Amino acid sequence: MFGRLKIQAGIALLAAVTFCGCAIRPPTTTRAEPDQTGFSIFMVGDSTMADKPVIPPNPERGWGQMLPMYFQDGVRIENHAVNGRSTKSFIDQDRWNAITNRLRPGDYVIIQFGHNDEKKTDPKRYTEPFGGFKTNLAMFIRESRKHGAIPILATPIARRKFDDHGGLVDTHRDYVKAMREVALEQQVPLLEMNTRSAELLTRLGPESSKRLYDWIPAGEFERCSKGLTDDTHFNAYGASRMCDLAVGEIESNVPKLGVWLKQHSAADINQSSPKK
Repeated sequence: MFGRLKIQAGIALLAAVTFCGCAIRPPTTTRAEPDQTGFSIFMVGDSTMADKPVIPPNPERGWGQMLPMYFQDGVRIENHAVNGRSTKSFIDQDRWNAITNRLRPGDYVIIQFGHNDEKKTDPKRYTEPFGGFKTNLAMFIRESRKHGAIPILATPIARRKFDDHGGLVDTHRDYVKAMREVALEQQVPLLEMNTRSAELLTRLGPESSKRLYDWIPAGEFERCSKGLTDDTHFNAYGASRMCDLAVGEIESNVPKLGVWLKQHSAADINQSSPKK
């Protein structure tokens, strides 16, 4: 009897540890589920897309961190987005090479940059929108295709910046235009994250839109005990809302990938598969 109770207690403890995420698998920049579909989704970008640690408690999330919850079991997602990276620094730090070494025919690569390419005072990250930025995006596309993967561009998400009259300020400007040009020139699917997020922020307005971002009161989180007023990075709710927008764009603009979302059935997948 005592032995059975010990076994039951052990099972309960394991379940509790698994639930909270402790000691089983620490958070990493790679989110991988069992690959049963024959393809993987690689995510390449900056902090607005990246996975963020959740232990110890952390208010910040990237929208790519939420994406695995939207796809059916067996879709493998690897999030290689990293805080603070531009197209230039992502390449210079060999992060892109690490991805190309893993690409297989039929994989997808979602590419979102712009926030850090804009930083003129940082030569390690800055790129001209119609110069190095376009060149780097074209290289991502070319090398993805070289490995048989399908590149997808995603315009940078809008910052929460309103003018004195309550109008949303476009802070990305030419970087969004440049990415649209590359998508058109290279015939690549485009997720209009900038447009969709700007529409959402405009609907919410200057005050309600704070709920999406890291506006954290002092004392709520130990790691930011003095509080935060961050208009670039998302909390968990904001990351989920941005991921909702990304999923809608995938449905509209990448239908062969969209059929693997949870709301679709096996019949949808079979119907979208190439006819033999």
